[in-house]
Amino acid sequence: MKISGLNTLFSTTIIMLAMGNTAYAEGINLGDITVTGTREEALKAEIPASIGSVTERQIEELRPSHPSEIMNQIPGVHVNVTGGEGHMTAIRQPITTKALYLYLEDGIPTRSTGFFNHNAFYEVNVPQSGGVEVFKGPGTSLYGSDAIGGVINVMTRSAPAEAEAEANLELGEFGWRRLLLSGGNSWDDEGVRVDLNITHTDGWREGTSYDRQSETLRWDHFFDNGASLKTLISSSNIDQNTAGSSRLLKNDYETNPTLNYTPISFRKVTALRASVAYEKEDVDSLLSITPYVRDNTMELLPNWSLSYDPVTYKTDNRSIGMLVKYRQDFKPNRTRLVLGADIDHSPGRRLEKEISPTRVGNVYTSYTVVGDIYDYDVTYQGVSPYVHVETSLSERIRLTGGLRYDMMSYDYDNKLSVLTGDPHNRPADIKVDFSHLSPKLGITYRFNPGINAYASYRHAFRAPSEGQLFRQGKAVSTVDLKPIKVDSYELGVRGNLGQVASYEFAVYRMIKEDDILTYQYSDGTRETLNAGETSHRGIELGLGTKFAEYISLDVAYSYAIHQYEKWVPKGTVDYSGNEMESAPRTVANTRLAYRPPILNGGRIELEWTHLGEYWMDANNTTKYPGHDVFNLRANYHLGNGLEFYARVVNLSDKRYATAASYKAAAWGNPEKFEYAPGMPRTVYAGMNYRF
Repeated sequence: MKISGLNTLFSTTIIMLAMGNTAYAEGINLGDITVTGTREEALKAEIPASIGSVTERQIEELRPSHPSEIMNQIPGVHVNVTGGEGHMTAIRQPITTKALYLYLEDGIPTRSTGFFNHNAFYEVNVPQSGGVEVFKGPGTSLYGSDAIGGVINVMTRSAPAEAEAEANLELGEFGWRRLLLSGGNSWDDEGVRVDLNITHTDGWREGTSYDRQSETLRWDHFFDNGASLKTLISSSNIDQNTAGSSRLLKNDYETNPTLNYTPISFRKVTALRASVAYEKEDVDSLLSITPYVRDNTMELLPNWSLSYDPVTYKTDNRSIGMLVKYRQDFKPNRTRLVLGADIDHSPGRRLEKEISPTRVGNVYTSYTVVGDIYDYDVTYQGVSPYVHVETSLSERIRLTGGLRYDMMSYDYDNKLSVLTGDPHNRPADIKVDFSHLSPKLGITYRFNPGINAYASYRHAFRAPSEGQLFRQGKAVSTVDLKPIKVDSYELGVRGNLGQVASYEFAVYRMIKEDDILTYQYSDGTRETLNAGETSHRGIELGLGTKFAEYISLDVAYSYAIHQYEKWVPKGTVDYSGNEMESAPRTVANTRLAYRPPILNGGRIELEWTHLGEYWMDANNTTKYPGHDVFNLRANYHLGNGLEFYARVVNLSDKRYATAASYKAAAWGNPEKFEYAPGMPRTVYAGMNYRF
């Protein structure tokens, strides 16, 4: 493994910055405010971490049909499409479904620890949100388990200053229909907004229809003493027939990409969240108390396991919790002390049934239920106090530190018999406890009003999920799985050149120990175990320029190496020293926008998305070559609140894969090249009316 590419690119970048060949990239500005870095508004320039953002204005312009369309514009972030609004994410990690990210809505986790859903964007209303922030790398003392690769915070929109209503109707190919309705008003000390999202698509592959209904209700109230109360109720209902990342053999991928081997698979998701956030801020202090409740259910027939472990299952998870924080500011050295605690009580259940599918050729056409294989209740409880401190050592230097202590447990109650020596072993009733201390330390340095730099160390962890602990499979024991632990080191520089250009650059290294692996045996059964150490290192670069009066260019680029350092899952199987599969080294997004006066504030934008090559297997024998996809967008403001827009996804109609894997010939099976085909050229058009 060589890192000369990193060294070369680092040197080139420093030269570019010194020459001023930098860009205006919205969201990269030293005067920007972020809320995710400190759980309240703070200058981005004083946060010793890389935080990418997409603003409400950008979302309104993009009108994304899938979250990837906005997320992939952030340096170091790649979100793919698995069907409907399903996705896998890669932020300082390979493309994965693993619980390595913490998803928030207005700072509140959308799910409890242990009940992670990699399709988390299903459960929030992204097209009508007030912006998205991505805190890249471990979330450290302010956020607990799951915040390893990053923290993704989707923010809701506040009430408009005066009475307002908005209607958006969008149509597209493959039966795409979406209606977005929004309205609100403010008066005296009150403000209310309601958002509604109704979406349907037939899907471009066979048996991939998707329906979504989402609503968001936000009520803000301001008291005479300066306190505020924000009440938020949001819900989503998803019903999808999935192909998702269901992959095709190479010949079908090349000649018949609309084919779906698993049309019997499905996913039904409901999510309800309600919270009341009370804040009282004085001149030098703030008290924040946010009680919340959550109700999540997910029922699915997973297509990825039909060939080796065919099941249907349903998980339920209900939560009651509270976020409490007190902040005190001190005049000497602009010192800030934050004390807080997160409390979560989340009872849940898993009911899983074995099925016997019918297969005709490569296509699964039907199934019958064999019987229950898992039926258990599990209650997650967590109490996590934390402390966060900031102080300025001088006018230019600001130091940040913090500690978080997570105390958590799973209380497992098996409703079936204990089972051993079976592909679906079941442990006896047990309570599993975890505790972990997560420190962080960071420093920012302001060279001048237009440039600053930072350095940080952050430690994080992830407790095993309820499914990894108690859905035992063939393993002798999974209840003794250890948490994943991560140490992260990061350096960065960011700045701007007046109103014309800005830039952001970060270099990081992460070491992940006790990573949890699922190992497949010769009979197709699988075992979950802690199996070693991985390293993740790379650079992230955000650049752009407004090089003409009406023309701007924005670039997001990342280069990363994800490697197995110690990875010996079983016997003679040893992946140590290999690069991880599904881990592209390069990811890039480039956007060229033209905003002439004739469009009345609209624009024409050409986007180029690039995904580099990656290994399709842990043995590093076969590579997916990567791909380049172009998208075109345009919008025009007719006046009187009326806007027309259109976009073309995959402009050149390129055949590409959103996921690819390779399996060598083994156990009597031939080798397999499998690809999940990406969407062909697709046209969308819509009208937005605000009154």
